[in-house]
Amino acid sequence: MKLLTVLSDFIIPIIIFYIVGFAVLMKRPVYDDFVKGAKKGAKTVVEIMPTLVGLMVAVGVLRASGFLDAVADVLGKVTDRFGFPSQLLPVAIVKMFSSSAATGLALDIFKQYGTDSSLGLITSLMLSCTETIFYTMSVYFVTAKVTKTRYTLAGALLTTMTGLIASVVLAGMMMG
Repeated sequence: MKLLTVLSDFIIPIIIFYIVGFAVLMKRPVYDDFVKGAKKGAKTVVEIMPTLVGLMVAVGVLRASGFLDAVADVLGKVTDRFGFPSQLLPVAIVKMFSSSAATGLALDIFKQYGTDSSLGLITSLMLSCTETIFYTMSVYFVTAKVTKTRYTLAGALLTTMTGLIASVVLAGMMMG
């Protein structure tokens, strides 16, 4: 375990030195390449900023208006029958849009039910087993100027559902 701690302290500097060293060996203008990359990165941030602001505002409105809780109440009647706790629906829904907002909701679950509770364990697993679908799609597709997404959303929703199911099953195995 101590080896991992020491390694984690040095891994980022090692990677940076490796990249710079390799660029020097290949006779690349390291600083010029860095500046070009930083300019492209800044341009990308400016391009995706409206999408990110829109997603953040939408999540804030859903949360503050009570709409998210209303949807969770309606869907909870169905999900409870399948073993997915209705208390976790807001976290599952928000996670598709914003990981930080989902983390905030998870902290509320932890305060109310405890981190070692069944709901706390499912929440932790759920945040690890799912992705911020709409955030990721908007960032990647806006950046790459993709207009035809084909089956991306359907596939992402399917994998999110699989992650949610896995969270409940794994928590059940760990608690039982």
